Amino acid sequence: MIDISNLTPDEREALLKNLTEQKTKEESENKKAYEGLRADFIARVKTRFNEYVAAGKDFKNWLREESEAYFDVLREYGKLKRAEQLGFIVSDENFKMQVKGSKVKGFDERADIAEKRLVEFLNDWVKNSEKGANDPMYKLAMMMIRRNEAGDLDYKSISNLYELDSDFNNPEYSDIMRLFKESNTVEATAIHFYFETKDKYNVWRKVEPSFNRM
Repeated sequence: MIDISNLTPDEREALLKNLTEQKTKEESENKKAYEGLRADFIARVKTRFNEYVAAGKDFKNWLREESEAYFDVLREYGKLKRAEQLGFIVSDENFKMQVKGSKVKGFDERADIAEKRLVEFLNDWVKNSEKGANDPMYKLAMMMIRRNEAGDLDYKSISNLYELDSDFNNPEYSDIMRLFKESNTVEATAIHFYFETKDKYNVWRKVEPSFNRM
C-alpha cells in the first residue's frame, strides 16, 4: 500500500496520471476484446444463416420441380382428361406431404407507378383532413398497399381500394385506380407445401419448416 500522505504534490500527480493511464488502457483492452468477440459471433451466425437460407431455397425449388414432375406422372397415370390444378397428398407410415396449388392474380410494372402516385395523393389529401394521419380513410388506404413478405402487392387488398373511389371522389384517385386495374394482367400459380409426421402416440402432427417453429 502507498501512503499518499507522504507523497509530494508532484509524486501524487504522477501517481494519479499513472492510475488514469492504467484504467484507460484496461478499458480499451476490454472494449477491444468485447468488440472482437462480437465480430466473431456475428460472423459465425451470418455464415450459418446464409447456409441455412441457401439450403432452404434450394430445397423449396427442388421440391417444387419434383412435385410438378410427380403430378404430371400422376395425372397421366390417372388418365385425367383436362388439366387439373396441382394438388395431391402422398404419405408413408409416419410422414405425409400435401401439395396445394392455386392461381393468384398479380400486377405488372404499372402497379409500381400507381402505388407511388397513390402514396403522393394520400399524403397530399391527409393535409386537408381534420384528423390528419389518424383519418380512418387514410390509414385504411395506406394499409391496403402494404406489400407481403415476398415484396408483392396483395390483389384482394388493392381490390378493396377500388371501393373507396366514391368516398375520395377525386379524379386523381380514380385515375390511380384505373392504372391499378390495367396492371392486373399477371396470373401465377402459388404452390404451398404442408408436412405432417406421426408422434409416439401414432397421431399425425403438423410440422412447419419455419425457423421459429422448429
